[in-house]
Amino acid sequence: MMDIKLASRVEQLPPYLFARISELIAQKRSEGVDVISLGIGDPDLPTPQHILDSLIEGVGKPEHHRYPESDGLPELRAAIARWYKKRHDVDLDRDTEIVPLIGSKEGIGHLPLCLLDTGDVSLITDPGYPVYEIGTMFAGGVNVRLPLYEQNGWLPDLSQISAEDANRAKILWLNYPNNPTGAVADLGFFERAIEWASENEVVIAHDLAYADVTFDGYVAPSIMEVQGARDVAIEFNSLSKTFNMTGWRVGMAVGNSKVIDALTRIKTNLDSGIPQAIQEMAITALDDPRDSIEAHNDIYTSRRDRTVAVLRELGLTLDVPAASLYVWAKLPDGESSSADYAGRLIEETGVVVTPGASYGEFGEGYIRISLTTPDDKLDEALRRLREFAMGS
Repeated sequence: MMDIKLASRVEQLPPYLFARISELIAQKRSEGVDVISLGIGDPDLPTPQHILDSLIEGVGKPEHHRYPESDGLPELRAAIARWYKKRHDVDLDRDTEIVPLIGSKEGIGHLPLCLLDTGDVSLITDPGYPVYEIGTMFAGGVNVRLPLYEQNGWLPDLSQISAEDANRAKILWLNYPNNPTGAVADLGFFERAIEWASENEVVIAHDLAYADVTFDGYVAPSIMEVQGARDVAIEFNSLSKTFNMTGWRVGMAVGNSKVIDALTRIKTNLDSGIPQAIQEMAITALDDPRDSIEAHNDIYTSRRDRTVAVLRELGLTLDVPAASLYVWAKLPDGESSSADYAGRLIEETGVVVTPGASYGEFGEGYIRISLTTPDDKLDEALRRLREFAMGS
């Protein structure tokens, strides 16, 4: 058999975090362990029925059986514009400032192809979503890490970016509400980020996937609410977490028209867009009143509160998150390795959590717990963790 040499970008590619978690779960289940995963942020709650009904109706239309357009139906782009106006009081041009995505992950992965030449710098927050780093690597760029610290509210200190890195940088990645920390940012932070980006001629890419998974009355802002944002920024958003539609792959990028055009051109050459029946489903979701969102968030709030109580019994310290699907917790005194601690939990309790180091070196010393497990399974996992705390 021929010895096929793979490209260096593939050879350097680390295993995707959640693929590794799925493999670990499968291994433990094959050993007879009753595994409960609190590791992956994939909503267990169903897509609302009336949104599914729209999909079912759309599937029956012959015109939806053909190739879709890469830039999406005009009606979907108009619905995205209505959503941003209703949710954020932001006016967007549906023809120049919006492009639908096959999930926001697709657009995040493609954006570096639009902006980076070989050797250009992408500023990524650490801990952070792994796709920012991988997309940069695929485009031939260089990742420069911006550490996030608890004492700074998990916000990057832009004043600490060196002049050399700022001069070479083309993208600054931001993500609030944040994965994995659950931290939030206010408009003042976005104003400072836009000022820095304007001064240094860097495009801000803001990931707003968790904008509508919020608790206790908190309302997450869009960077597009800040004056001047469209001069330097684009924003990724998604229906996955908002409407429990992770499997249907619908997202969007909005903002700077030149970057949106470049992303659309990349997509036109690499994919054929979202199936049109799913686009109609997305329109129904975006035009929906917020009843289903609020009902889902009530469930997540209850899960958050129960999880926080047990984690504190374990000796972990944490801030109660105002948003996102996660609880980010610092390891107990005497523990230093998040991977070792997570390994002990699965070995002794069958409960899977995500080691903080999986999100970057500055995530070491923490674990991430997802709130997307059905209540009966979550309560069983919390019972096991409580027993672990009593016995350790």
